[in-house]
Amino acid sequence: MTVPNITRMHETNMTSTRRFSLHTFLLVALFGLSGVAAAQDPIKIAFIDPLSGSFASIGNSGLKQVQFAAEYFYNSKGGVLGGRKLEIVPLDNKQSPTDTQIQFRRAVSEDIRIIFQGNSSAVANTLNATISRHNRRNPGQEVLQINYSAVDPILTEEECSFWHFRFDAHAIMKLNTLTDYIAMNPDIKKVYVIGQDYSFGHVVADNSVRLLKEKRPDIEIVGTEFHPIGQVKDFTPYVTKIVSSGADAVITGNYGADMVSLAKSIIDSGLNVPIYTFYAVYDGITATLGEGGKDRIFLVHNETSNPIPTEERKQFLRAFKAENPNFDVTQPRIINALQMVVAAIEKTKSTDPYDIALALEDMRFTNLSGEEMWMRGTDHQIFQSLHISMHTDEGIEFDADNSGYGLRTIFNVPAEETVVPTSCKMDRPRR
Repeated sequence: MTVPNITRMHETNMTSTRRFSLHTFLLVALFGLSGVAAAQDPIKIAFIDPLSGSFASIGNSGLKQVQFAAEYFYNSKGGVLGGRKLEIVPLDNKQSPTDTQIQFRRAVSEDIRIIFQGNSSAVANTLNATISRHNRRNPGQEVLQINYSAVDPILTEEECSFWHFRFDAHAIMKLNTLTDYIAMNPDIKKVYVIGQDYSFGHVVADNSVRLLKEKRPDIEIVGTEFHPIGQVKDFTPYVTKIVSSGADAVITGNYGADMVSLAKSIIDSGLNVPIYTFYAVYDGITATLGEGGKDRIFLVHNETSNPIPTEERKQFLRAFKAENPNFDVTQPRIINALQMVVAAIEKTKSTDPYDIALALEDMRFTNLSGEEMWMRGTDHQIFQSLHISMHTDEGIEFDADNSGYGLRTIFNVPAEETVVPTSCKMDRPRR
Protein backbone atom coordinates (compact mmCIF):
# COMPACT_ATOMS: atom_id res chain seq x y z
CA MET A 1 0.00 0.00 0.00
CA THR A 2 1.32 3.36 -1.00
CA VAL A 3 1.37 5.91 1.78
CA PRO A 4 0.54 9.44 0.54
CA ASN A 5 3.12 12.12 1.07
CA ILE A 6 1.16 14.35 3.46
CA THR A 7 3.80 17.06 3.56
CA ARG A 8 3.99 17.39 -0.23
CA MET A 9 0.17 17.50 -0.49
CA HIS A 10 0.00 20.21 2.16
CA GLU A 11 2.62 22.28 0.34
CA THR A 12 0.78 21.86 -2.97
CA ASN A 13 -2.52 22.94 -1.39
CA MET A 14 -0.86 25.91 0.26
CA THR A 15 0.66 26.97 -3.06
CA SER A 16 -2.73 26.66 -4.80
CA THR A 17 -4.36 28.63 -2.01
CA ARG A 18 -1.75 31.38 -2.28
CA ARG A 19 -2.23 31.50 -6.06
CA PHE A 20 -6.01 31.68 -5.65
CA SER A 21 -5.72 34.39 -3.00
CA LEU A 22 -3.35 36.43 -5.15
CA HIS A 23 -5.65 36.05 -8.15
CA THR A 24 -8.65 37.08 -6.07
CA PHE A 25 -6.75 40.05 -4.65
CA LEU A 26 -5.75 41.22 -8.11
CA LEU A 27 -9.33 40.94 -9.37
CA VAL A 28 -10.68 42.86 -6.37
CA ALA A 29 -8.01 45.50 -6.78
CA LEU A 30 -8.72 45.76 -10.50
CA PHE A 31 -12.47 46.17 -9.99
CA GLY A 32 -11.83 48.58 -7.14
CA LEU A 33 -9.62 50.74 -9.32
CA SER A 34 -12.21 50.58 -12.10
CA GLY A 35 -14.86 51.73 -9.65
CA VAL A 36 -12.70 54.64 -8.50
CA ALA A 37 -11.98 55.59 -12.11
CA ALA A 38 -15.69 55.46 -12.95
CA ALA A 39 -16.53 57.52 -9.89
CA GLN A 40 -14.11 60.21 -11.08
CA ASP A 41 -15.38 60.33 -14.69
CA PRO A 42 -16.74 63.79 -15.55
CA ILE A 43 -20.46 64.46 -15.54
CA LYS A 44 -21.11 65.52 -19.13
CA ILE A 45 -23.73 68.13 -19.99
CA ALA A 46 -24.51 68.91 -23.63
CA PHE A 47 -25.04 72.54 -24.63
CA ILE A 48 -27.06 72.51 -27.87
CA ASP A 49 -27.48 76.01 -29.28
CA PRO A 50 -26.34 78.11 -32.27
CA LEU A 51 -22.55 78.45 -32.24
CA SER A 52 -22.39 79.54 -35.88
CA GLY A 53 -24.70 81.46 -38.21
CA SER A 54 -26.92 84.51 -37.64
CA PHE A 55 -27.54 83.84 -33.94
CA ALA A 56 -24.06 82.59 -33.02
CA SER A 57 -23.38 85.54 -30.71
CA ILE A 58 -26.23 84.48 -28.41
CA GLY A 59 -25.22 80.82 -28.36
CA ASN A 60 -21.54 81.48 -27.76
CA SER A 61 -22.36 83.95 -25.00
CA GLY A 62 -24.54 81.36 -23.25
CA LEU A 63 -21.83 78.72 -23.65
CA LYS A 64 -19.26 81.00 -21.99
CA GLN A 65 -21.61 81.56 -19.06
CA VAL A 66 -22.42 77.93 -18.32
CA GLN A 67 -18.77 76.88 -18.74
CA PHE A 68 -17.62 79.60 -16.36
CA ALA A 69 -20.31 78.74 -13.79
CA ALA A 70 -19.27 75.06 -13.86
CA GLU A 71 -15.67 76.02 -13.09
CA TYR A 72 -16.46 78.81 -10.62
CA PHE A 73 -18.94 76.93 -8.43
CA TYR A 74 -17.85 73.29 -8.77
CA ASN A 75 -14.73 72.23 -10.67
CA SER A 76 -12.44 74.69 -8.89
CA LYS A 77 -13.80 73.45 -5.55
CA GLY A 78 -13.34 69.72 -6.00
CA GLY A 79 -16.23 68.88 -8.28
CA VAL A 80 -19.56 67.16 -7.67
CA LEU A 81 -20.40 63.91 -5.86
CA GLY A 82 -17.07 63.80 -4.07
CA GLY A 83 -14.78 64.67 -6.95
CA ARG A 84 -16.46 64.43 -10.37
CA LYS A 85 -15.93 67.43 -12.63
CA LEU A 86 -18.64 68.98 -14.78
CA GLU A 87 -17.84 68.91 -18.49
CA ILE A 88 -19.90 71.17 -20.76
CA VAL A 89 -19.95 69.70 -24.27
CA PRO A 90 -20.80 72.33 -26.94
CA LEU A 91 -22.90 71.10 -29.89
CA ASP A 92 -23.76 73.55 -32.68
CA ASN A 93 -27.34 73.30 -33.92
CA LYS A 94 -27.15 76.49 -36.04
CA GLN A 95 -30.59 77.23 -34.55
CA SER A 96 -32.07 74.64 -36.88
CA PRO A 97 -34.58 71.98 -35.74
CA THR A 98 -32.99 69.51 -38.17
CA ASP A 99 -29.46 70.15 -36.89
CA THR A 100 -30.79 69.94 -33.34
CA GLN A 101 -31.95 66.37 -33.99
CA ILE A 102 -28.52 65.52 -35.44
CA GLN A 103 -26.75 66.94 -32.40
CA PHE A 104 -29.16 65.16 -30.08
CA ARG A 105 -28.22 61.82 -31.66
CA ARG A 106 -24.57 62.72 -31.22
CA ALA A 107 -25.13 63.49 -27.54
CA VAL A 108 -26.90 60.17 -27.05
CA SER A 109 -24.10 58.31 -28.84
CA GLU A 110 -21.65 59.84 -26.35
CA ASP A 111 -23.90 58.82 -23.42
CA ILE A 112 -24.70 62.43 -22.51
CA ARG A 113 -28.04 62.46 -20.75
CA ILE A 114 -28.46 66.08 -19.64
CA ILE A 115 -29.03 68.69 -22.37
CA PHE A 116 -29.10 72.47 -21.94
CA GLN A 117 -30.87 74.38 -24.73
CA GLY A 118 -32.57 77.75 -24.87
CA ASN A 119 -32.54 79.66 -28.13
CA SER A 120 -35.70 79.40 -30.25
CA SER A 121 -38.96 77.94 -29.07
CA ALA A 122 -39.23 76.13 -32.41
CA VAL A 123 -36.00 74.31 -31.61
CA ALA A 124 -37.09 73.65 -28.02
CA ASN A 125 -40.38 72.16 -29.22
CA THR A 126 -38.51 69.89 -31.64
CA LEU A 127 -36.09 68.80 -28.93
CA ASN A 128 -38.96 68.19 -26.51
CA ALA A 129 -40.71 65.88 -28.99
CA THR A 130 -37.45 64.13 -29.89
CA ILE A 131 -36.50 63.49 -26.27
CA SER A 132 -40.00 62.27 -25.36
CA ARG A 133 -39.92 59.77 -28.24
CA HIS A 134 -36.38 58.62 -27.40
CA ASN A 135 -37.22 58.14 -23.72
CA ARG A 136 -40.32 56.07 -24.48
CA ARG A 137 -38.28 53.77 -26.70
CA ASN A 138 -35.22 53.53 -24.46
CA PRO A 139 -36.24 52.98 -20.83
CA GLY A 140 -33.26 53.28 -18.54
CA GLN A 141 -31.41 55.50 -21.03
CA GLU A 142 -33.55 58.63 -20.68
CA VAL A 143 -32.38 62.16 -21.45
CA LEU A 144 -33.28 65.34 -19.52
CA GLN A 145 -34.05 68.66 -21.26
CA ILE A 146 -32.99 71.79 -19.38
CA ASN A 147 -34.66 74.72 -21.14
CA TYR A 148 -33.15 77.98 -19.95
CA SER A 149 -34.71 80.41 -22.42
CA ALA A 150 -37.37 79.09 -24.84
CA VAL A 151 -40.59 80.70 -23.64
CA ASP A 152 -43.40 79.35 -25.82
CA PRO A 153 -46.09 78.52 -23.18
CA ILE A 154 -46.93 75.24 -24.94
CA LEU A 155 -43.79 73.63 -23.47
CA THR A 156 -45.31 73.68 -19.99
CA GLU A 157 -48.91 73.54 -21.17
CA GLU A 158 -50.24 71.16 -23.86
CA GLU A 159 -46.82 69.68 -24.66
CA CYS A 160 -45.49 69.48 -21.11
CA SER A 161 -43.18 66.56 -20.39
CA PHE A 162 -41.73 64.91 -17.32
CA TRP A 163 -38.32 65.19 -19.01
CA HIS A 164 -38.52 68.95 -19.72
CA PHE A 165 -37.84 71.74 -17.19
CA ARG A 166 -38.12 75.47 -18.00
CA PHE A 167 -35.93 77.91 -16.06
CA ASP A 168 -37.35 81.07 -17.61
CA ALA A 169 -40.78 82.69 -17.24
CA HIS A 170 -42.88 81.84 -20.27
CA ALA A 171 -44.09 84.47 -22.71
CA ILE A 172 -47.54 85.05 -21.20
CA MET A 173 -46.07 85.47 -17.72
CA LYS A 174 -43.69 88.09 -19.08
CA LEU A 175 -46.40 89.79 -21.10
CA ASN A 176 -48.58 90.07 -18.01
CA THR A 177 -45.81 92.14 -16.43
CA LEU A 178 -45.03 94.10 -19.61
CA THR A 179 -48.66 95.02 -20.30
CA ASP A 180 -49.19 96.00 -16.65
CA TYR A 181 -46.35 98.48 -17.07
CA ILE A 182 -47.62 99.78 -20.42
CA ALA A 183 -51.14 100.16 -19.03
CA MET A 184 -49.79 102.46 -16.31
CA ASN A 185 -48.68 105.01 -18.93
CA PRO A 186 -51.65 107.24 -19.90
CA ASP A 187 -49.70 108.73 -22.82
CA ILE A 188 -49.78 105.45 -24.73
CA LYS A 189 -52.82 105.36 -27.00
CA LYS A 190 -51.65 103.38 -30.04
CA VAL A 191 -49.47 100.27 -30.07
CA TYR A 192 -47.78 98.46 -32.97
CA VAL A 193 -46.74 94.82 -32.50
CA ILE A 194 -43.99 93.35 -34.67
CA GLY A 195 -42.17 90.05 -34.39
CA GLN A 196 -40.45 87.09 -35.98
CA ASP A 197 -42.75 84.77 -37.91
CA TYR A 198 -42.64 81.65 -35.77
CA SER A 199 -44.39 80.27 -32.69
CA PHE A 200 -42.95 82.69 -30.12
CA GLY A 201 -43.53 85.75 -32.31
CA HIS A 202 -47.18 84.81 -32.69
CA VAL A 203 -47.59 84.13 -28.97
CA VAL A 204 -46.24 87.62 -28.22
CA ALA A 205 -48.53 89.29 -30.75
CA ASP A 206 -51.72 87.41 -29.84
CA ASN A 207 -51.32 87.88 -26.10
CA SER A 208 -50.15 91.49 -26.30
CA VAL A 209 -53.38 92.31 -28.11
CA ARG A 210 -55.51 90.27 -25.70
CA LEU A 211 -53.95 91.60 -22.49
CA LEU A 212 -53.95 95.24 -23.56
CA LYS A 213 -57.62 95.01 -24.49
CA GLU A 214 -58.33 93.65 -21.00
CA LYS A 215 -56.23 96.20 -19.12
CA ARG A 216 -56.57 99.29 -21.34
CA PRO A 217 -59.46 98.92 -23.78
CA ASP A 218 -58.84 102.51 -24.91
CA ILE A 219 -55.47 101.53 -26.45
CA GLU A 220 -55.71 100.96 -30.20
CA ILE A 221 -53.64 98.18 -31.77
CA VAL A 222 -52.61 99.92 -35.00
CA GLY A 223 -50.65 97.03 -36.49
CA THR A 224 -49.46 93.46 -36.07
CA GLU A 225 -46.59 92.48 -38.33
CA PHE A 226 -44.51 89.33 -38.81
CA HIS A 227 -41.26 88.98 -40.70
CA PRO A 228 -39.02 85.99 -41.60
CA ILE A 229 -36.69 85.08 -38.76
CA GLY A 230 -33.02 85.88 -39.32
CA GLN A 231 -33.50 86.91 -42.96
CA VAL A 232 -34.37 90.62 -43.00
CA LYS A 233 -31.33 92.83 -43.61
CA ASP A 234 -33.17 96.15 -43.89
CA PHE A 235 -36.15 96.86 -41.63
CA THR A 236 -36.90 100.24 -43.25
CA PRO A 237 -40.10 99.03 -45.01
CA TYR A 238 -41.43 97.67 -41.72
CA VAL A 239 -40.52 100.83 -39.80
CA THR A 240 -42.18 102.97 -42.49
CA LYS A 241 -45.45 101.15 -41.69
CA ILE A 242 -44.93 101.76 -37.97
CA VAL A 243 -44.37 105.49 -38.53
CA SER A 244 -47.40 105.84 -40.80
CA SER A 245 -49.60 103.99 -38.25
CA GLY A 246 -49.16 106.81 -35.73
CA ALA A 247 -48.02 104.34 -33.06
CA ASP A 248 -46.74 105.84 -29.83
CA ALA A 249 -45.29 102.50 -28.58
CA VAL A 250 -43.87 99.30 -30.12
CA ILE A 251 -43.89 95.76 -28.70
CA THR A 252 -41.52 93.14 -30.10
CA GLY A 253 -40.24 89.70 -29.14
CA ASN A 254 -37.32 89.96 -31.59
CA TYR A 255 -33.87 88.81 -30.51
CA GLY A 256 -30.35 88.66 -31.91
CA ALA A 257 -29.61 90.36 -35.22
CA ASP A 258 -33.33 90.92 -35.82
CA MET A 259 -33.59 92.94 -32.60
CA VAL A 260 -30.54 95.06 -33.44
CA SER A 261 -31.72 95.87 -36.96
CA LEU A 262 -35.30 96.62 -35.98
CA ALA A 263 -34.42 98.92 -33.07
CA LYS A 264 -31.74 100.73 -35.05
CA SER A 265 -34.14 101.31 -37.93
CA ILE A 266 -36.76 102.75 -35.56
CA ILE A 267 -34.21 105.06 -33.95
CA ASP A 268 -32.73 106.15 -37.30
CA SER A 269 -36.23 106.96 -38.60
CA GLY A 270 -36.56 109.66 -35.94
CA LEU A 271 -39.58 107.94 -34.40
CA ASN A 272 -39.23 108.77 -30.70
CA VAL A 273 -41.45 106.14 -29.04
CA PRO A 274 -40.80 103.53 -26.32
CA ILE A 275 -39.91 100.04 -27.57
CA TYR A 276 -41.01 97.24 -25.22
CA THR A 277 -38.94 94.10 -25.66
CA PHE A 278 -37.83 90.72 -24.35
CA TYR A 279 -34.21 90.56 -25.57
CA ALA A 280 -32.95 94.03 -26.55
CA VAL A 281 -29.71 93.94 -24.59
CA TYR A 282 -26.15 92.52 -24.67
CA ASP A 283 -24.38 90.58 -27.41
CA GLY A 284 -23.69 93.81 -29.33
CA ILE A 285 -27.25 95.17 -29.11
CA THR A 286 -26.58 97.63 -26.28
CA ALA A 287 -23.40 98.97 -27.89
CA THR A 288 -25.13 99.37 -31.26
CA LEU A 289 -28.09 101.27 -29.85
CA GLY A 290 -25.99 103.40 -27.50
CA GLU A 291 -27.30 106.89 -26.90
CA GLY A 292 -30.12 106.37 -29.40
CA GLY A 293 -31.70 103.71 -27.19
CA LYS A 294 -31.43 105.68 -23.95
CA ASP A 295 -34.71 105.83 -22.03
CA ARG A 296 -36.48 104.29 -25.06
CA ILE A 297 -35.71 100.57 -24.86
CA PHE A 298 -37.60 98.71 -22.10
CA LEU A 299 -36.97 95.06 -21.31
CA VAL A 300 -38.99 92.49 -19.33
CA HIS A 301 -36.81 89.85 -17.68
CA ASN A 302 -36.00 87.61 -14.70
CA GLU A 303 -33.72 88.92 -11.94
CA THR A 304 -32.98 92.56 -11.33
CA SER A 305 -30.40 94.52 -13.27
CA ASN A 306 -28.68 97.57 -11.80
CA PRO A 307 -28.59 98.00 -8.90
CA ILE A 308 -27.37 94.44 -8.26
CA PRO A 309 -28.96 93.35 -4.94
CA THR A 310 -26.25 91.12 -3.38
CA GLU A 311 -22.49 91.14 -2.98
CA GLU A 312 -22.39 87.45 -3.92
CA ARG A 313 -23.81 88.18 -7.36
CA LYS A 314 -21.52 91.18 -7.80
CA GLN A 315 -18.49 88.99 -7.07
CA PHE A 316 -19.64 86.46 -9.66
CA LEU A 317 -20.13 89.18 -12.29
CA ARG A 318 -16.68 90.65 -11.60
CA ALA A 319 -15.01 87.24 -11.75
CA PHE A 320 -16.74 86.40 -15.04
CA LYS A 321 -15.77 89.75 -16.56
CA ALA A 322 -12.15 89.38 -15.46
CA GLU A 323 -11.90 86.07 -17.33
CA ASN A 324 -14.15 87.05 -20.26
CA PRO A 325 -13.60 90.79 -20.85
CA ASN A 326 -15.54 90.82 -24.12
CA PHE A 327 -18.60 88.99 -22.76
CA ASP A 328 -21.29 89.69 -20.16
CA VAL A 329 -23.48 87.56 -17.91
CA THR A 330 -26.47 88.03 -20.17
CA GLN A 331 -28.65 85.19 -18.90
CA PRO A 332 -28.56 84.58 -15.14
CA ARG A 333 -31.15 81.87 -15.69
CA ILE A 334 -28.42 79.64 -17.19
CA ILE A 335 -26.52 79.86 -13.90
CA ASN A 336 -29.73 79.21 -11.93
CA ALA A 337 -30.46 76.13 -14.05
CA LEU A 338 -26.97 74.69 -13.57
CA GLN A 339 -27.03 75.27 -9.82
CA MET A 340 -30.45 73.66 -9.41
CA VAL A 341 -29.49 70.63 -11.52
CA VAL A 342 -26.33 70.14 -9.46
CA ALA A 343 -28.33 70.53 -6.24
CA ALA A 344 -30.60 67.73 -7.48
CA ILE A 345 -27.58 65.55 -8.33
CA GLU A 346 -26.05 66.08 -4.90
CA LYS A 347 -29.35 65.47 -3.14
CA THR A 348 -29.99 62.16 -4.90
CA LYS A 349 -26.32 61.10 -5.22
CA SER A 350 -27.24 60.21 -8.78
CA THR A 351 -26.76 61.42 -12.35
CA ASP A 352 -29.75 59.45 -13.63
CA PRO A 353 -32.17 61.88 -15.35
CA TYR A 354 -35.15 60.25 -13.65
CA ASP A 355 -33.69 60.82 -10.17
CA ILE A 356 -32.69 64.39 -11.07
CA ALA A 357 -36.18 65.12 -12.39
CA LEU A 358 -37.84 63.92 -9.20
CA ALA A 359 -35.50 66.08 -7.11
CA LEU A 360 -36.15 69.17 -9.25
CA GLU A 361 -39.91 68.90 -8.86
CA ASP A 362 -41.12 71.54 -6.39
CA MET A 363 -37.53 72.46 -5.52
CA ARG A 364 -37.10 75.77 -3.71
CA PHE A 365 -33.76 77.40 -4.48
CA THR A 366 -32.16 80.71 -3.52
CA ASN A 367 -30.30 82.31 -6.43
CA LEU A 368 -27.33 84.71 -6.44
CA SER A 369 -29.69 87.67 -6.03
CA GLY A 370 -30.91 86.22 -2.74
CA GLU A 371 -34.31 85.41 -4.21
CA GLU A 372 -36.18 82.14 -3.71
CA MET A 373 -37.23 80.35 -6.90
CA TRP A 374 -39.85 77.60 -7.16
CA MET A 375 -39.92 74.85 -9.81
CA ARG A 376 -43.58 73.84 -9.91
CA GLY A 377 -43.89 70.07 -9.98
CA THR A 378 -47.12 69.86 -11.97
CA ASP A 379 -45.69 71.39 -15.17
CA HIS A 380 -41.95 71.96 -14.51
CA GLN A 381 -42.25 75.75 -14.84
CA ILE A 382 -39.99 78.01 -12.76
CA PHE A 383 -41.43 80.96 -10.82
CA GLN A 384 -39.46 83.97 -9.63
CA SER A 385 -39.86 87.74 -9.66
CA LEU A 386 -40.13 89.63 -12.96
CA HIS A 387 -38.81 93.09 -13.76
CA ILE A 388 -38.90 95.92 -16.27
CA SER A 389 -35.55 97.59 -16.92
CA MET A 390 -34.58 100.55 -19.08
CA HIS A 391 -31.61 101.06 -21.41
CA THR A 392 -29.60 103.94 -19.92
CA ASP A 393 -26.18 105.15 -18.81
CA GLU A 394 -27.42 106.48 -15.47
CA GLY A 395 -27.04 104.42 -12.29
CA ILE A 396 -25.14 101.68 -14.16
CA GLU A 397 -22.51 99.79 -12.13
CA PHE A 398 -22.41 96.79 -14.51
CA ASP A 399 -22.76 97.87 -18.13
CA ALA A 400 -23.28 95.83 -21.30
CA ASP A 401 -20.92 95.33 -24.25
CA ASN A 402 -18.33 97.53 -22.47
CA SER A 403 -20.43 100.43 -23.75
CA GLY A 404 -21.15 102.44 -20.61
CA TYR A 405 -24.85 101.71 -21.19
CA GLY A 406 -26.80 99.00 -19.44
CA LEU A 407 -30.10 98.14 -17.78
CA ARG A 408 -31.53 99.89 -14.74
CA THR A 409 -34.51 98.18 -13.12
CA ILE A 410 -37.54 100.45 -12.71
CA PHE A 411 -40.49 98.08 -12.08
CA ASN A 412 -40.73 94.86 -10.05
CA VAL A 413 -43.33 92.10 -9.67
CA PRO A 414 -42.78 89.59 -6.82
CA ALA A 415 -42.66 85.88 -7.59
CA GLU A 416 -46.00 85.06 -5.99
CA GLU A 417 -47.76 87.49 -8.36
CA THR A 418 -46.30 85.80 -11.45
CA VAL A 419 -47.86 82.38 -10.78
CA VAL A 420 -50.36 81.39 -13.46
CA PRO A 421 -52.54 78.26 -13.83
CA THR A 422 -51.47 75.47 -16.16
CA SER A 423 -53.32 73.09 -18.45
CA CYS A 424 -50.47 70.56 -18.28
CA LYS A 425 -51.54 66.90 -17.97
CA MET A 426 -48.19 65.24 -17.55
CA ASP A 427 -47.60 61.62 -18.47
CA ARG A 428 -45.36 60.47 -15.65
CA PRO A 429 -43.06 57.46 -16.16
CA ARG A 430 -42.95 54.69 -13.58
CA ARG A 431 -39.96 52.74 -12.39
